[in-house]
Amino acid sequence: MSLDSLVDEIRRRGEAELAAAQAEETKAGQAIAAERDARVAQVRADAAKATQAEVSRERAQRIAGAKLEARKKLYEAREHRLERSVDATRTLLADFTTRSEYPAVLKKMYATATDRLGKQLKVRGRADDATLLQKVAGKSFDDEAVPILGGLVAETADGSRRLNLSFDELLRLREDQVRELLA
Repeated sequence: MSLDSLVDEIRRRGEAELAAAQAEETKAGQAIAAERDARVAQVRADAAKATQAEVSRERAQRIAGAKLEARKKLYEAREHRLERSVDATRTLLADFTTRSEYPAVLKKMYATATDRLGKQLKVRGRADDATLLQKVAGKSFDDEAVPILGGLVAETADGSRRLNLSFDELLRLREDQVRELLA
């Protein structure tokens, strides 16, 4: 073999090895690019899932908050309506004191007080009911006025026991029942 042919042979082998190395490099570059693209796609998909989960969680929180606020407003509206109804009941009770049945109610209240506390009582009521209570209670009447809607307040002569039969107290004691009725 001549030197020229040997150089040609070495050159061909070198070019073949160079072409194989370049092909391998191109193939490795394509694999790296494909892996990079796959990772980028996975990161984007994970970010989209995380964003969707966060949006869903925030939406659920807002909906729950809105429902809670709506329940609160509904409760406040009911409570306001009930307060107006209780106030209207107080007005009706105050108006009842001007009706002809009221003296009979006071007599029944006095009878209840004497049954529970005995005959030795001090009976007080509204200033407007003074003459009526004087008739009903006689010597037991105490002319010290009490700021109530109607009815009477009785206590034993020594002040050890007290029975509040005022409309205010009776309404307060039964306010839950009245609210249920009004609701």
